[in-house]
Order: sequence, then C-alpha cells, then structure tokens
Amino acid sequence: MIQTRPGSTLLTTRDGGSFDYVVVGAGSAGAALANRLSAHPSTSVVLLEAGGNDSNPSVHIPAAFSGLFKTDLDWNYETTPQPGLGGRTIYWPRGKVLGGSSSLNAMMWVRGFAADYDRWADLAGPDWSYESLLPIFQRVERVQDASNPEHGAAGAMNVEHQRSPRELTATFLRAVTEAGYAVVPPNSRQPEGFSETMLSQKKGSRHSTVDGYLRPAKDRKNLVVRTGAQATRVVFDGTRAVGVEYSVAGVLHRVEARGEVILCGGAVNTPQLLMLSGIGDAAHLTSQGIPVLVDSPEVGANLRDHLVSFFTVETPGGTLLTATGLGEVGNYLLRRRGMLTSNVAEAYGFVRSSAHVELPDLEMIFAPAAYVDEGLSGIPGHGISLGPILIQPKSTGTVTLASADPFDKPIIDPRYLSDPGGEDRAVMMRGLAIAERILSTPSMTAVSNGKYMRPMKGEQLDTATRAASALNSLSHTLYHPTSTARMGSDASAPVDGELRVRGVQGLRVADASVMPQIIRGHTNAPAIVIGEKAAEFIIAAARAGRRDRITVS
Repeated sequence: MIQTRPGSTLLTTRDGGSFDYVVVGAGSAGAALANRLSAHPSTSVVLLEAGGNDSNPSVHIPAAFSGLFKTDLDWNYETTPQPGLGGRTIYWPRGKVLGGSSSLNAMMWVRGFAADYDRWADLAGPDWSYESLLPIFQRVERVQDASNPEHGAAGAMNVEHQRSPRELTATFLRAVTEAGYAVVPPNSRQPEGFSETMLSQKKGSRHSTVDGYLRPAKDRKNLVVRTGAQATRVVFDGTRAVGVEYSVAGVLHRVEARGEVILCGGAVNTPQLLMLSGIGDAAHLTSQGIPVLVDSPEVGANLRDHLVSFFTVETPGGTLLTATGLGEVGNYLLRRRGMLTSNVAEAYGFVRSSAHVELPDLEMIFAPAAYVDEGLSGIPGHGISLGPILIQPKSTGTVTLASADPFDKPIIDPRYLSDPGGEDRAVMMRGLAIAERILSTPSMTAVSNGKYMRPMKGEQLDTATRAASALNSLSHTLYHPTSTARMGSDASAPVDGELRVRGVQGLRVADASVMPQIIRGHTNAPAIVIGEKAAEFIIAAARAGRRDRITVS
C-alpha cells in the first residue's frame, strides 16, 4: 500500500510523471549522478532541485561568493547555540540552486589524504579505498598542467591554478618555510605541508557541477531537470521506494520511480527527508507524529564539521579590499583576471598539532583579505587572515526535525568542541599558536604592523587569552558537514557500502552525508566522486538484472 503523509491524500497531488530514476538534489553529487545515469539513452532520469538556476552573475564571479550568503540561493541555516563557542549560534550557508554548494563555495579543490579513503574502506567496504576511488577522481578532474599521473587531465571538472593571486600569498608561502614547514604540490596522496590553492574554475570563472555535468547534458531528452521543486517525502509501496512527493510554488506533485530514488540533498537535507519519510530514530519520529517505516537511530546522528578560527591582522595594502573597484571590475569583465578571480582563501596547508599524531590533524588557511564575519559585513580594511581548521574533530552532533512540516528548517546541533576529553579545543588552541608563529616570521612581520583587527585589539592580549578569544568568539563552520547518514558494513549504519538505505528497497543516498568519517580535506571533490560512484553501483545493478524493467545500453 502506498503511504501518505498524515492528513494528505494522493488524490490532491498532481502527477509529476514516471521515470526510471528520481534524483533529489542537483548539487555536487546529484548533478554528477544525473549526468552519468542519463548518458544511457534508454534510461530516463528526473533531477529535482529546490532552488532555481544559476543565472545570478555573482555565482560565476569567484570573489563574490560570500555575497550569495543569506540570499534566495542559500538555505540559510543556523545552528543551535553552541556552549563550546560562547553560546553563539553559527550560520551555515548551503547552496539552494542548481549546482548546490558547488555554486556557492570558495572553489577550493582539496582531495584530502589517501588514508582517509582507506579508512572509509575499513568501515564500508573495499569499493571506497583510495586505490578504488582513484580512477573516479581522475575521471572527475581536468587539472591544468597536470604533472602528477594520479591527477585527471580530461574530466568533467576544471581544476586550475589561480590566475591573479595576491603577492601577499607568495609572501605567506615564504613565511611558512621560515616557520619550518614545507611548500608542496597540492593533492598528493599525503599532502602534508602548504600549497597555493587550486580551484574549480575555468578561465577565471567558477566551474560548478552545473558547468561540469548539467550543461553538457542539457540536450538529452531522457534527462528532465525541475527547479523550484522541493522534495517533501519519499513515497513507499510497503518498504519499496516508488517515488517522491515534491512542492512547486505550494502545489504538491508526485513523480514515480520505476527503478530507484536517490537522495543527494547533503548532510542537512538528506537526513531531514529520510526522517520525514519515516526512516530515523523511532522515538524521535513518533514525537513528531510521523509513522515509523524503519527504526534507524543513526539517521541525523554522527554529524561532523570542520571548525575554523581566524586571526586577522592589519597590513598596509596589497589585499582584496578594492576588488570591487571600477578597474578591477573592468579587468575581470574584459580579461577574466584580477582580484575578482580570487577565491579569497588563496593558500592552505596541512600540519600536525603535535609530534604524537600519525597524520596532520589541522589545516591552516590563509586569505590576503580581512575575512571577518564570513564576509557578511564587508571587508573592514586592509588585512590578512590566517587560522586553523579542525580537520579530524572528535565532537559529533545531530540533525533532527523541528516538526513534521517539510518546510520547517531542521534543528542543527554540531556540538562543536564538546568531546569529553577536550581534545578538539586543545588541538585548536595549538593551531592558533601555529598561526601566531607564522605571523611572527620575518616575511609576515614585514607586511604587517602587528595590529589585530580580529580579535579586536588582540595585540593588547597575552597569547593564551588572544587564542581563547579567537576560538570562542570568531570560530565558524568551514562549510563541510558530513556523516549524518553514514555508510558502513555494520547493521547500525543507515546506508550500506553500495549506498542503499537499510530496511527499504529502491532507495539510495549519494552525498556527503554518507561519509563514514570526515576527511582531512574539503568536501566538494569527494562529494562529486560519491555521485560518480553511486552511478557505477546503480548501472551495475541494472546490468545484473536487479531492476528487470530498466534497460541500460
């Protein structure tokens, strides 16, 4: 029997058609998945995206990304108050637009460490090892001047060097060598050390998954992309997913899936949709009046995120402060060069907080700009920003429902710095000490007058107080939530190693929510790889006859 939401009937829901595959979410993973599935002409695919198209010019101008925050292209989430961060709520931007967060992010192409993927394989099966995923990374990437044989040279996503990095970025990379660190090529198997950031750009413009995957497929008659279509629940016949209910301008529609439904909404929206569909912790669902289809307590649990904190110090000039000046706008429009091609975070590096850790547990990130308040309040003056990112947090949080209304934002509680042993806080404090040491090198003191823009009047504070102030009052997300529908070989994992949702049939998840653990890196590249891997699993299943009504050429 087809299940309906309490108080609703399918008689009032408009027919959205029937397809072999229904993909929910046109972000990093969903766009890749829809492209690969629809590459087979006999297979029909519908891609549902809650947001609109990516026509806003600021999507394509790299340095303008923070101007997209808190607009209609952003889900505009806020966490619950965080005791570990002085009781503050933390703003979480997530892309609500074709391309998802790949249309909203800072374009950093940072794979992470091979060891992280090998750990995925330990937890979810050998398909997720670095060696198994390497051909997919190569298929995804089109790396400019690729010299590492493990990098892709003809893939869907352009990965390029910066066209107009600030001279302050070169100064910073000299400074890290003065502090005892190496400058290394990016995206090796173990990229310990510092690098100039490589970007998902093409000739100075953002290169999102819309550019890499959806535009090349736009003329396929077997791929339908529906924007403004917010999924409200997965529809089941018994325990088989048979479609998706979605809303367009307040009108409910239902699209049928002859084969499978694949959720690609990300680490916030995917667990929310699973719970709205009756898959989650039974007690929580019951408290919201949602009938329980599968008692899966870890849906929405295990939330991990990369926390970042910054020191920002004054500098006489050479920053991105004047990026919107008339000359820079002209340089960008005519030549696709200049400050507006910057992703702001022009350099980064992986370091160890102590000699006792096996691999780096911190990333240091550098911006030749006063990146304060996540860019929401503008740039206050000439400054440079440097700080640590906690890349292997012990603290875990949750995504839960505020209500059974699919249009209510979920409750996001990352529980930053809440691990019982206090290790996360200690690692971040050591990271801030590393940042201060780099800022004290000859190269950096030559371009800074030592005055702190953030924390305010930080030069008047002792070292420990300055670091604590930055951690408590300035820390925020680096926009990398993961693991809320983790895949695993164990029965308690909501998703198995082939991305199938346990307890039901015909439903998979393919996005950052399935990561068994967060990586030492950035999540856009591996999310795209997850979408590609999902396509492999689905196509293999079709060829094996598990979906005998689907013909794959």
